[in-house]
Amino acid sequence: MRSTIKLSSHLNIDRKIQGHMYKGKTFIGIIPARSGSKVVPDKNIRAFLGKPLMAWTILAALESGVLDEVFVSTDSEKYAQVAREYGASAPFLRPPGLSGDESPASEYVLHALTGYRERQNRTFDYFILLQPTSPLRTPAHIRDGVRLAVDNDLASVVSFSPYDVNIRMVGGLSGDMSLSSFNPYNSPNDTLRQDGERLYMINGMIYIGRCNEYAQTKSFYGPGGMAMIIDGKHMIDIDDETDFCIAEYLAKQKRDGGFI
Repeated sequence: MRSTIKLSSHLNIDRKIQGHMYKGKTFIGIIPARSGSKVVPDKNIRAFLGKPLMAWTILAALESGVLDEVFVSTDSEKYAQVAREYGASAPFLRPPGLSGDESPASEYVLHALTGYRERQNRTFDYFILLQPTSPLRTPAHIRDGVRLAVDNDLASVVSFSPYDVNIRMVGGLSGDMSLSSFNPYNSPNDTLRQDGERLYMINGMIYIGRCNEYAQTKSFYGPGGMAMIIDGKHMIDIDDETDFCIAEYLAKQKRDGGFI
């Protein structure tokens, strides 16, 4: 059985039924959506091209067809209801102590995994953390991440994008902002360019961890981990009003066929 979710007048997405493990491995998608955003109030449910921002991540996760569960980790019943309306699960809420500005990802990830094990009697081989502030992420990106993890028997996968900046123009400044010691054309950073080393930055779009190992290490970085490179045109992490406007513009271009 399949149903169609109409995203806009330009795009229809077939929503696949959850429960299709990949090569015998089960995945839970965890979408963190706390309600206490101060810079952009109610950011995660704010309208973005006519739908709540987090709906775009929920729909991409469902459409990927490789996740056995799509769970929204939130401290708000209002947010949980929005999540359910778009097809995600929210069988329990995140406690206030795990919903602050400084709450590390490991705490709400392990809360989700423990909650499913103890309350739902369900366990998973892997989880994939999908931040709702990256609405340009596609179902294909999620599939690619899952395949990379399973096909290579990895403990973790983290998505990166090329850091396209002239490293010679980057350096420290003295406290008085003097330029007396700053020379962009004779910079120690030139070594990177001369050696042909390319720079990459974490883009916040995809974090995958093997559940049992992550419960021990609480980290995505170390032996058994691998970077997944995603083109920078998909990279946006909405943190403020400017980011929101840029993301919406790029999403409109993508929707209307002008996204290159």
